[in-house]
Amino acid sequence: MAVLVIADHDGVNLRDTTNKTVTAAAKLGEVDILVVGQGAKAVADAAAAIAGVRKVLLAESAELAKTLAEAVEAVVVPLAAGYDAVLAPATMDGKNYMPRIAARLDVAPISDIIEVVSADTFVRPIYAGNALETVQSSDGKKVITVRPTAFDAAGTGGSAAIETIAGADAARTDFIGEELVKSDRPELGAAKIIVSGGRAMGSAEEFHAIMDPLADKLGAAVGASRAAVDAGYAPNDYQVGQTGKVVAPGLYIAIGISGAIQHLAGMKDSKVIVAINKDADAPIFQVADYGIVGDYKTVVPELMTALG
Repeated sequence: MAVLVIADHDGVNLRDTTNKTVTAAAKLGEVDILVVGQGAKAVADAAAAIAGVRKVLLAESAELAKTLAEAVEAVVVPLAAGYDAVLAPATMDGKNYMPRIAARLDVAPISDIIEVVSADTFVRPIYAGNALETVQSSDGKKVITVRPTAFDAAGTGGSAAIETIAGADAARTDFIGEELVKSDRPELGAAKIIVSGGRAMGSAEEFHAIMDPLADKLGAAVGASRAAVDAGYAPNDYQVGQTGKVVAPGLYIAIGISGAIQHLAGMKDSKVIVAINKDADAPIFQVADYGIVGDYKTVVPELMTALG
């Protein structure tokens, strides 16, 4: 089988979600990587260095720089004739353009896989991760999103050839603008340590007063529950959960988070989970490796003091 992986990047740096998707793709066959963007030659170079990659395709245009679904689809669909499967990480971008690609190819998308059983059979979580579903597809081409936290990152050392192909316009779609949260902290999806706050914070001011110093002390990213985001305490980019980002850091510290199923689905694969909550019956304690029953207003300052 020939497999096309659509790279995940920020225009300058290739994200390790791509390496993890390559690991999944390699279980299906020979892997090529498609880099879409504008001025993304450095990303293509990084993709070419991933071990096991046969070839890198680089497509550039203004619309691709913003990964508009219509523009990505216009590039991928013609290429799909030469591939048995198209894979992308299950990021916000991947979840945006992959269903459109599947529709144009007239196949059923297979989303958020965590295991490749065979060329046509895959495992994916359902019911907020409380059950696993084995899916077998009879479609001639597979369009798949991969949960990056379920796969190890492919190594480097490759030297794949880079081929430039034509970019594409986004028919009937114009990019108007975007609002980005800029931070010197690690990106949430790739962070090794995450401190996450919940609705118990009570206000945006309290959220940042508690979370930011602790994150800075630990070199961590800041996350939030959906309830905290919906209440306006934290921006959407911070949301961890089924409808936010799925993370699996080495250390996840949940502060004032009760542990709704929606949130647990996004962080329960973390290596070590620490929960701080004054409700001893909070569901978060069922998945926590370490739990502190207490008021975060007392516990977090004590933790900051202990960290020095």
